[in-house]
Amino acid sequence: MPEGDVVWRTARRLHQAQAGREVTACDLRWPSLATVDLTGRTVVEVVSAGKHLLTRLTATDDEPAVTLHSHLRMEGSWYVERTGERDGRRSASGIRAVLENAEWTAVGHKLGMLDLVATAHEDELVGHLGPDLLGPGWDPVEAEHRLLADPGRAVGEALLDQRVLAGVGTFYLAEACFLARLTPWTPVRDLPDPAKLIDLVHRLLDVNKERVDQVTTGDLRRGRQNYAHARSGLPCLRCAGTVRVAPVGVPPQDRTAFFCPGCQVGPTPTDDGRPQRPLGSSRRSGAAPAYRTRR
Repeated sequence: MPEGDVVWRTARRLHQAQAGREVTACDLRWPSLATVDLTGRTVVEVVSAGKHLLTRLTATDDEPAVTLHSHLRMEGSWYVERTGERDGRRSASGIRAVLENAEWTAVGHKLGMLDLVATAHEDELVGHLGPDLLGPGWDPVEAEHRLLADPGRAVGEALLDQRVLAGVGTFYLAEACFLARLTPWTPVRDLPDPAKLIDLVHRLLDVNKERVDQVTTGDLRRGRQNYAHARSGLPCLRCAGTVRVAPVGVPPQDRTAFFCPGCQVGPTPTDDGRPQRPLGSSRRSGAAPAYRTRR
């Protein structure tokens, strides 16, 4: 699932193509929005809120300003093409939204969520989110307060909770815990410096928001760009031990967490030590791969 930096970058591209321009054609291929027509409205701005995208449009004579809300989930994407020059690389059957202006057309493909609400009521969709790591109102003090609210919770599970921090996924969970030298199963109460961890997560997303490849090691070479995520069964770049992967969180909401037993201290899940290897990864989007144990 794309993480906050990817969604931030998507919002910026959509904003550049749409803000200040009138919608000349609209096609929302979503059951609850099939009859909605945004033609004639002007896009005010496109912003991200954690992993959510908000396209704000002007009011009309009869209706208030509205916000088109989308979430990419696992497979979704927004892309921009010149109006009249349709990109045939993506299946037409996957198109969920089309917003066209005189110059550019924004196409939402395989979106996981699409809603339309009055802009004044955006909180109904994103009001539950914690501080947005890449938002203009980033509040590290509030983020720390939310993190510490459940002291017995595993830190990996807490970081993935969008009500605590908006924008973190499995990629930044793994990398932040590695750099902090703590396992993802460390109880929040045992964090030596919660504020320092929050600052680390914020800096990781902020430094990566401008680039496509997510890099946490400072090394841009392929295969050496990150320490732990999607590296199960491979040598740790720091200690040469074997990177492992195991679930964190409570099923069915549990997620995969990669870690190095040699570099990270704290609780670890039951592990029989058999070699593990990933079945594939999507590091660019921050999604964790499935994994299996070699027999």
